[in-house]
Amino acid sequence: MTSFDASDAISLAAAHGLHLSADDATVNEAGLDYRVVMASDDTGQRWVLRVPRRDDVSSGMATEMRILDLVSPVLAEAGIAVPHWQIRAADLIAYPALPGAPGLTLTDTGEPVWHIEPASPDYARRLGHLLARLHSLGAQQAEAAGVEVRSPAQVRRSWRDDIDRVSEAFTVAPSLSRGWQTWLEDESCWPEHTVMTHGEIYPAHVLLDEGGAITGVLDWTTARVDDPARDLSAQYGAAGEDMLHATIAAYAAAGGRTYPGLAAQAKQLWDASPIGYALYALTTQAEADLTTAATLLNPVRQPQRVTTPDSPDRACSR
Repeated sequence: MTSFDASDAISLAAAHGLHLSADDATVNEAGLDYRVVMASDDTGQRWVLRVPRRDDVSSGMATEMRILDLVSPVLAEAGIAVPHWQIRAADLIAYPALPGAPGLTLTDTGEPVWHIEPASPDYARRLGHLLARLHSLGAQQAEAAGVEVRSPAQVRRSWRDDIDRVSEAFTVAPSLSRGWQTWLEDESCWPEHTVMTHGEIYPAHVLLDEGGAITGVLDWTTARVDDPARDLSAQYGAAGEDMLHATIAAYAAAGGRTYPGLAAQAKQLWDASPIGYALYALTTQAEADLTTAATLLNPVRQPQRVTTPDSPDRACSR
């Protein structure tokens, strides 16, 4: 859809037999793969409508269903819900809204609106407990459920391949390129185990009640068995180093398996986020996405949190 509003999604839902009102419908544009609309049926039940942004997105729906089936009972034990799809079609996913509200939304112009304090110690503790429970699922359980599993060696090799692909397609600032190579070669950064990860845990995908308890987790599109630090990097980006360490402390207290380089690896993954955006741009081939990716990879001024060889706090071994 070139232009999109709530009525487009409500019409799609009606075509699939779900009749909703446009009166109180809201649109959330935060996701890269889906537009999200919330609307109510005639009983007052709120529904979530996910509309794919591109044709390729629908190919991952069956995989996401397997992920939801795997993680749902484990998180439910902690009172945390995940979506239960009622409609699954190439042009629409629909499910009853989960309890709680997201910690972050975007305005119509794309500006972030925080509904929690991102540097809250309470949120850090709750996030650590959530991740400890999710990460208790290991490779064997995920593989049996048909979910993608990456070994530690595969995780590292995948990053190397992604960096090579991005470097071939874009001009990368030398400081970024050198920093990434240093990271790839630093043995202390990389985990010796992998776990079931969400991949995009940040407040836009986390639902909370009025008391701050986590009630649900949305958008499992990128979930797989992978590096545990992958679910900690956005906490560093949003809340800083102190809250990253607070989250890891809560994670360990709740049974999460840590290693000395975990915090530094989470920072490295945050600093490597331009790689992920560049891969997204190569998928969409949209001019705006390609331009944004090019700017992130070769900025005129380096942003504050960028891996460079002369930044000692970036090394996992420090």
